[in-house]
Amino acid sequence: MTSTVPAPVTRTAEGSALQAVLLDMDGTLVDTEGFWWDVEAEVFAGLGHTLDDSWRHVVVGGPMTRSAGFLIEATGADITLAELTVLLNQGFEERIDRALPLMPGAARLLAELAAHEIPTALVSASHRRIIDRVLGLLGPQYFALTVAGDEVSRTKPHPDPYLFAAAGLGVDPVRCAVVEDTATGVAAAEAAGCHVVAVPSVAPITPADRRTVVTSLEEVDLAFLRGLITL
Repeated sequence: MTSTVPAPVTRTAEGSALQAVLLDMDGTLVDTEGFWWDVEAEVFAGLGHTLDDSWRHVVVGGPMTRSAGFLIEATGADITLAELTVLLNQGFEERIDRALPLMPGAARLLAELAAHEIPTALVSASHRRIIDRVLGLLGPQYFALTVAGDEVSRTKPHPDPYLFAAAGLGVDPVRCAVVEDTATGVAAAEAAGCHVVAVPSVAPITPADRRTVVTSLEEVDLAFLRGLITL
């Protein structure tokens, strides 16, 4: 993993040392966490297996290798990880082509960050083919950098994706605000040293040091994010 020398601290008039905002995708900006579960349930139904709803909390927010691998082991389905990955990505693409619902507050937040020229990155455990499909609908102009789960040696919950994004933007992870919706993503961002805003989508997330929990992106704006990173 390539690391970065911390960038010089620059403060706004409000006294903030915020250097960049790093955003998760599924369940954070786009309301697609349910899409993944629906696709997984359909694919396994085709293989003759019914998924236990309690497994949803195990697979949410994680990399494809972890979630798909868990479901293969849990069901005993006769399919390889590579074969299942193809089916899941195809099913997900079909769904977002039909509709891509944004999370409440997402469009406004992205527009505000762009208007104030805040360096912004999209950091997802989804594969590049999925990110590019979503970006075409979400708006690639809002992001200076995007990081996909199949582009780093270790994806979430490891810190690598967020360290990679910070290095790519030339900023210090400690002075980045991350917005995430799952415990897996929160763990990755915190391991990278970032301050996290958690907007839980499926499972509850509790507040902690350098972790602020809100109920919706509608509670998050630039002033809110700047207030998190003060030195």
